[in-house]
Amino acid sequence: MDAHQPTAGSGGVVATLAFAGTVAAIMQTLVTPLIAELPRLLDTTSSNAAWVITVTLLVSAVCVPVSGRLGDLLGKRRMLLACSVPLIVGSVVCALASSVVPMIVGRGLQGMGMGMVPLGIALLRDVVPKEKMSSSIALVSASLGIGGALGLPIAAAVAQYANWRVLFWGSAALALVIAALIWFVVPDVPAGAKGQRFDVPGALGLAVGLVCLLLAVSKGAEWGWASTTTLGLFAAAVVVLLAWGVWELRTEDPLVDLRTTARPRVLITNLASLFVGFGMYAGMLIAPQLLQFPEATGYGLGQSMLAAGLWMAPGGIMMMIISPLGGKLTDSRGPKFTLICGVLVIAAAYGLGILLMGSAWGLMLFLMVSSSGVGLAYGAMPALIMSSVPASETAAANGFNTLMRSLGTSIGAAVIGAVLAQMTTEAGGFTFTSEAGFRTGLMFGCGVALIAVVVSAFIPAVRGSATGGRSGVAAPQEVAAVRG
Repeated sequence: MDAHQPTAGSGGVVATLAFAGTVAAIMQTLVTPLIAELPRLLDTTSSNAAWVITVTLLVSAVCVPVSGRLGDLLGKRRMLLACSVPLIVGSVVCALASSVVPMIVGRGLQGMGMGMVPLGIALLRDVVPKEKMSSSIALVSASLGIGGALGLPIAAAVAQYANWRVLFWGSAALALVIAALIWFVVPDVPAGAKGQRFDVPGALGLAVGLVCLLLAVSKGAEWGWASTTTLGLFAAAVVVLLAWGVWELRTEDPLVDLRTTARPRVLITNLASLFVGFGMYAGMLIAPQLLQFPEATGYGLGQSMLAAGLWMAPGGIMMMIISPLGGKLTDSRGPKFTLICGVLVIAAAYGLGILLMGSAWGLMLFLMVSSSGVGLAYGAMPALIMSSVPASETAAANGFNTLMRSLGTSIGAAVIGAVLAQMTTEAGGFTFTSEAGFRTGLMFGCGVALIAVVVSAFIPAVRGSATGGRSGVAAPQEVAAVRG
């Protein structure tokens, strides 16, 4: 099928894929309101309960690139349906869990469903008319951020006014709805890489390397950055990922085509994605703490979890509004321009946050501006990737780009978390992150966003494009020019 051949009912397809991505992202933040209660609810220690959060990150990081490649080999619709199964099963397991082990298993299964987003973005190339492509990519890509922003108030409301198990029964019902919509609405299109082999050694090598890296990043503060365990994991990650890279370059049908990934347009976009992921998450980590810290600290706003979530919700709504507008900007000026605008807006938002962090209205404005920038940037990055890779690698390339964003958020969480943990003050006999600590964290976010601007400026234009690289997705001859 031609990359831009229109399909009847493409609007319904876009809406379904955006809804699927939003629900998958909501499941990542689903347990946030329960973090403090998990040790009691599951009769375990705080250290063990933390794995309920960590396991989702680890599993999604491993499964996103794998499901992307399988989408290229077996068909994207088939893999979208496959991703809905662990979402349903994982939600049911969590709803029935009475101890920490089944909860961790269920959360790991939910993490497998995160592959829906890059698969959905890649599918758009096959079913959406060219004139709607950029705005559709922007909306589906931003669904990760939209779900993350809207998930907190929804989960907080349910946790506060109903039994916590309702959260997971509700997520199971949503996953069932998604599976039904994919079955009835999303068309089946030929697999772009049909006939090629799946790279099992490459998948296992990437899984081991990523688990070592992400465990070291996410648990380093708890285990000690200079501890034998943390340093050993970092060393293992370097060795395994280097060996994986050698294998990928030598095998005939690699999991990730590193030669394509190494081309400047793809490589620099993925590098920018790391910094954008960092910049996005810094604010999401700081704002809820400022909103919920007690007023006795002198800078905390004393909001409940539910109220804090409601103050943050307009950010997700802004992302939903801005994403299609970002697609129009991509059509008129190109995805590189949209990406640079997005990260500039994120940097400006952190400046606002530093000035307005003393009020809930100020933090809401900060998050609305920041989310607008994320919506622009998240929509532009897949457009840049898909303008640079052949159709047979679309889902795998988008999966790898999503992985880069996730790595950025993980590194951002570790760095900002370390800053907030080191800069503390005493209030009412308790230790809290100091006001200076939060300001430093916001300055870190601003600085990283500005680095992303500089990195994005070096992304080259598509060679051989009749539109000067303004199209969100390149035509086949444009891809050939990039690869050649």
